[in-house]
Amino acid sequence: MDFERVRREKFLDNNARVLRAVNALRERYIKITDLEYGLGAEMNSAEISDCINYLNESGYIKLRSIEGHTEIADLADAEMNTIEAKLTAKGIAFLNGKINDPCIRR
Repeated sequence: MDFERVRREKFLDNNARVLRAVNALRERYIKITDLEYGLGAEMNSAEISDCINYLNESGYIKLRSIEGHTEIADLADAEMNTIEAKLTAKGIAFLNGKINDPCIRR
């Protein structure tokens, strides 16, 4: 079995799970720790972090600090337990089938 291929395929599914979970609160921010708690049965923390990083870098979500609400441009600039996420217009467009992404499975 090709474990690297399995990991890559799971990444596509995980990105969709995270995007849908962030969408659950729609116009509100969701704490990443709450996201980890909600998805913990399906994904581990490293997988969630990978997805948050990809979705942020690709413009599907935006991140900000829980305290102070300052925008965080790069996940490397913050600890996961200090940030929250919200969908961007691009994230909403993806979920509504208006755009496609080869790294997110529908």
